[in-house]
Amino acid sequence: QQGLLVPELTTEENVALAAMLAGGGRAQARVAAVDLLTKLGLGDKLQCRIGELSGGQAQRVAIARSQVTGAPITFADEPTGALDTTTAHEVMALLLALIPQQGKTLVIVTHDPQVAQRCSRIIHLRDGQIVEEARPADQPAAHATAPGSTETA
Repeated sequence: QQGLLVPELTTEENVALAAMLAGGGRAQARVAAVDLLTKLGLGDKLQCRIGELSGGQAQRVAIARSQVTGAPITFADEPTGALDTTTAHEVMALLLALIPQQGKTLVIVTHDPQVAQRCSRIIHLRDGQIVEEARPADQPAAHATAPGSTETA
C-alpha cells in the first residue's frame, strides 16, 4: 500500500539504510543498493529523492529495499493498489520474476483479481478464515501431491 520510504533520503540511501539495519556495513550496503536499483531500472535515479519519482519508480525502490536484506519471505500488501494499469503490470512482473528467481517466497495480499490470477496459488480469506483455495488454470502445483491430497497454508 505504502512503501514508507524516507523522503529526505535518496533512492540509494533508502535501500542502503535497510541493508545497514540488517547488519551490513556501509560500503557493502551501498554496493548492494546500487546493484538492486540498477536491476530494477533505476540506475539513473540513485541520487533522486522519493518525491522526485513516479509512483511506479517509488514502488520499485520499496521492492529493492525489501530484497536488500536477504529475507527469505517478502510480504507485499496491495503492491499495485495506487498504480495505473501499466505500472501495476510492470511492478507485478518485477515481483514475480525477482523474488522467486532468488529462491525466496512471495506472499501478496490483494483485492485485485487480475493480480491474484498472476500468482501460483490463491487463498481467499473471510473473517480471518480460509474459505477457498485455488490455483489459476495456467499455474501448475509447485510441489507434486498424491492424488486426492490437498495443500493448505
